[in-house]
Amino acid sequence: MLLRASTLARRLPRPRGCASGPAAAAPEIQVRALEGPHQGIAEILMDRPRARNALGNVFVSQMLEALAQLRGDRQVRVLLFRSVVKGVFCAGADLKEREQMNEAAVGAFVQRLRGLMSEIASSAVMGLIETTRGLLPGAGGTQRLPRCLGVPLAKELIFTGRRLTGTQAQALGLVNHTVAQNEEGTAAYLRARELAQEILPQAPIAVRLSKVAIDQGMEVDIASGMAIEGLCYAQNIPTRDRLEGMAAFREKRSPKFVGE
Repeated sequence: MLLRASTLARRLPRPRGCASGPAAAAPEIQVRALEGPHQGIAEILMDRPRARNALGNVFVSQMLEALAQLRGDRQVRVLLFRSVVKGVFCAGADLKEREQMNEAAVGAFVQRLRGLMSEIASSAVMGLIETTRGLLPGAGGTQRLPRCLGVPLAKELIFTGRRLTGTQAQALGLVNHTVAQNEEGTAAYLRARELAQEILPQAPIAVRLSKVAIDQGMEVDIASGMAIEGLCYAQNIPTRDRLEGMAAFREKRSPKFVGE
């Protein structure tokens, strides 16, 4: 999964945990910056094997902390989310943990989870099975899925709690790519890294502002969306990268973007 290619002020340790207090001994989230030809790509490593990377309190807190650490780092242009738990990416909400919460705690946790999903800005869904557990989708599931699929199909998937294979999800437009698994179990990660490598040389500010224009524009009517696009375009005009891109085109060479 790709996050924003953002203007990012600190070098990342390789790798590091994002835990504090009692959880420090066994962090569920770590951040690793790649080196060599992959420099500029960072990975968030999800490591909660006993719960299949389910979204529990500690997991969500550490994920938010990792994203906060990355947000201001200019060295990172592309972010990958990677599971180090074999055979699973993320099992969704931790229902065992949620069962122990009172109503107020559930409401507060769902609000934090919604903030996390907004921070990641991902619409990848392989199944919204909450109705099979007496729940309804949180973290923006009832809002994002209809925008991806349309209201009728979104209702069908939510009401039935149907699980989708990767091929089915791709056919519906929920995921961009599916790959055959390799012996090491890393096929999806390698494909994601290839995509990250394609994004890496592009102008970071232009990529970030394009992401803002798309994400925010999808939430409003077309006229407002065009206005958002115009504001983003105006922010890109005075950048050094825009001038470098034009000069590189004129001189028939590859541009060297610096994120300024």
